[in-house]
Amino acid sequence: MWSVADLADAVEAGVKASNSQLDEEHAVYGLDARDEVELHPILAQAFTCADYGVHREHRYPADQKKRKESEGERCDLVLTPDGLPLASSERKATLFEPADAVPLDEAYWLEVKTVAQYTIEGPNPQYSSQLLSTIRQDVTKLSKDQGILHAGLLIMMFVHDERVAEHDLGIWQDQCLTRGLPIAAPSFRSVKIKD
Repeated sequence: MWSVADLADAVEAGVKASNSQLDEEHAVYGLDARDEVELHPILAQAFTCADYGVHREHRYPADQKKRKESEGERCDLVLTPDGLPLASSERKATLFEPADAVPLDEAYWLEVKTVAQYTIEGPNPQYSSQLLSTIRQDVTKLSKDQGILHAGLLIMMFVHDERVAEHDLGIWQDQCLTRGLPIAAPSFRSVKIKD
């Protein structure tokens, strides 16, 4: 039901469109100057344009049992096919829930992480640690929740060139596999950003 390649194509199209808009505006800073949360609306728009339903900052299924809405961990983006709504948790289901709502275990749970080789000030001294440790935490979080069957991690790397990205992602993948994390082969896309 879920094609990671199709999701990656949607992200690529959205990032290209946003990048082109910034180029036309002659913006001082590009996408690489934005943090993860600032990129969420761009990604949400990209998935919406590709006919996915997009549900931002949705609580993980395991945390749906908690009484307060403010409690529990949240996933950056939860996607549904064909723009369909996302079902409520069993605890909250009502008579007014849409009949075509997608159950939580059929949705695609997507965590987003950004890592940049350079910052506005120059080389990023935390680049390696961000890539190798911080990002692995999201893989662990997604895999531990028994209510999630379809999940992925979108790593938005801002690096010097495609060769660096492929090399560093290869090291990241090897480290994850060595630690026994349940990852599949990545679906890689590249968009050039002007300096």
